[in-house]
Amino acid sequence: MAWDAIANSWARRDLSLYGRFDFAYDGEGPPKLLEYNADTPTSLFESAVVQWFWLEQMIARGQLPNGVDQFNSLHEKLIARWRQIALGRFLHLSCMTQSIEDAGAVSYLEDCARQAGLQTLAIDMRDIGLNERSFVDREGRVIELLFKLYPWEWMFADPFGQSVGKRCTSFVEPPWKLILSNKGMLALLWEMEPGHPNLLRCYFEDEPQTAALGERFARKPLYSREGANVTLVDGTDRIAGLQDGYGKEGFVRQELRLLPNFDGRYPVLGCWLVGDAPAGMGVREDASPITSNRSRLVPHVILG
Repeated sequence: MAWDAIANSWARRDLSLYGRFDFAYDGEGPPKLLEYNADTPTSLFESAVVQWFWLEQMIARGQLPNGVDQFNSLHEKLIARWRQIALGRFLHLSCMTQSIEDAGAVSYLEDCARQAGLQTLAIDMRDIGLNERSFVDREGRVIELLFKLYPWEWMFADPFGQSVGKRCTSFVEPPWKLILSNKGMLALLWEMEPGHPNLLRCYFEDEPQTAALGERFARKPLYSREGANVTLVDGTDRIAGLQDGYGKEGFVRQELRLLPNFDGRYPVLGCWLVGDAPAGMGVREDASPITSNRSRLVPHVILG
């Protein structure tokens, strides 16, 4: 049933709202793609709004010169994209609201949608019900368009998420994004474009080609978020991310590219797409080479 939903979504060219590429970059040579967060990317509000306010305040205090800029058009592009996606339809937005981070992200996207002129309602995932043919909210209103900060693989694993209600609801992100949110995409990218300057060698763990990586690789679950269950292997040295139950579907092994170390901090570049267009960047850093949901966002500025 997942394949049918994915194939139909792609055939319809269902529109995507956003996504985030994560790159390792030390200022020398091309950036290297570590992964693509296609379905439920986080740190959007911090990238779109918080660091922009920082820039304005630094200029106002005289700590940065007038005329400096930031790679950041996220807010404007999100508003414009909501208009393209919704086409005037009522928008429900959902997440597991006990997560402060997820609730904050949904609140921000709801604000963007309202600025786009949409009528909206934010609900908990547990507030979604089902009538004879449609998903509905607690008031019985049909959910015609749903933004869900909730992974597709969890939805497809749930019998309720496989119900007939999906036929009457348009989803953001659309089902085809499940393919790109799988880290097997990294292995397929390398297979399609071996030697590309922005890619790292990557193979499914059960492929014989993994032997070419030797004892220096990043082991990543096909489904994982915020560095969970990722292990960096450098000979006998191993750095493990938070163990959070991911990995039963399998792993990829990716050529090891450690994040650069600046004064004991390891930054990763999160480069955002809105629709199909580049829209901004957020730099997250951590004391660990594995970026997690506890990593800090560091604002950036373009000088000169």
